[in-house]
Amino acid sequence: MTTRASGRAARAPRLGLRANLAQFCLLVAVNALVGGMLGQERTVLPLLAEAEFGLTAYTSALTFILAFGATKAATNYFAGAWSDRFGRKPVLVVGWLIALPVPLLLIWAPSWGWVIAANVLLGINQGLTWSTTVIMKIDLVGPARRGLAMGLNEAAGYLAVAATALATGYVAARYGLRPEPFYLGVAFAALGLGLSTLGVRETREHARLEAAGHTPSPSGRHDHLHARLTDRAVFTQTSFREPALSSASQAGLVNNLNDGLAWGLFPVLFATAGLPVAQIGVLAALYPGVWGLGQLVTGALSDRTGRKYLIAAGMLLQAGALGLVALGGSFAVWAIAAVLLGVGTAMVYPTLLAAIGDVAHPAWRARSVGVYRLWRDGGFAVGALAAGLLADAYNIRTAIWVIAALTAASGLLVAARMYETHPRTVNGATG
Repeated sequence: MTTRASGRAARAPRLGLRANLAQFCLLVAVNALVGGMLGQERTVLPLLAEAEFGLTAYTSALTFILAFGATKAATNYFAGAWSDRFGRKPVLVVGWLIALPVPLLLIWAPSWGWVIAANVLLGINQGLTWSTTVIMKIDLVGPARRGLAMGLNEAAGYLAVAATALATGYVAARYGLRPEPFYLGVAFAALGLGLSTLGVRETREHARLEAAGHTPSPSGRHDHLHARLTDRAVFTQTSFREPALSSASQAGLVNNLNDGLAWGLFPVLFATAGLPVAQIGVLAALYPGVWGLGQLVTGALSDRTGRKYLIAAGMLLQAGALGLVALGGSFAVWAIAAVLLGVGTAMVYPTLLAAIGDVAHPAWRARSVGVYRLWRDGGFAVGALAAGLLADAYNIRTAIWVIAALTAASGLLVAARMYETHPRTVNGATG
């Protein structure tokens, strides 16, 4: 009896990064593989649209991003609800099962419709797996190190996006656009499924532990957001009513709107300027690479300085970087712009997730993260559609200028409407 009781005590969940370091590191590795699944497309697919499928209209060529963004956005919403209902691990494993056919469809696609189908599956995969790794890390670390946790999570994902974009660019330059660049995706899907099935442990009990000891915020700003909110109430508060949650949701949407632009049109712009595929691969990797590395700093920085102004400044820096892309015409100028865009996005990306975690009650935090990611990744679809229509009606540079203006407006809205959410900063203790 004593041995059984001590075994149960040993398995009791504890909050904190140090207490859960092994599982946290495993989830970082899993999210790197999630990012790699996305990275296999960043350089190659925009070039493949015209070279092998003859798509010359920008709107038609960007349908793969539209399909990806729409399905990922919707899946994010359900991932949050399902992880509360069924547990985090089952949702993660199902996400990896759905990833298995994606690189095979891209390798064998006889028509552009197959590519769109692959991106529907990729969107579901990303929505289930990336959302779940975010939720699980928030569960494990507790409130004190939330920004650091999100910085590490997003850094792993986007460094893998960058590394895979760079690798596939070099592979494509040497062997061609298909099939060799997509072999990496086959390996990532198999490894992700294996690690998630055999190594990852459920974290829902960690969220329940935090909820049991949850105390009101020091500012009292969101004490009305009690533990028992319906799905509709969580959606409404996160999307429209609660100032910090809704500000984060609109900023997330605009952030991924400009990322959809960068993914779909930047390689085409660089190609029309005469850059070789290898250099296009470098530029396609540079932006998410700086973004990924920067989050190792900015996530933890937001735990010390607060969330609000880091987000607002990052959005304004992104707008300036997009303007520089529109003005540029050489590899050197575009490389500087890619670095600046990566820095701005690093300031925003983990900080928005940390702000959601600050405000949302642990009992419905997973659902709130799902709603936020619904809006954020809906930006891919909006960005692909807007960028394609503008580029077809005018040109690529005009599309970039318009989206730069929207990004600046989003940053100003955060500065005007959002309040500081980090509890230690609100209390005046930023150390």
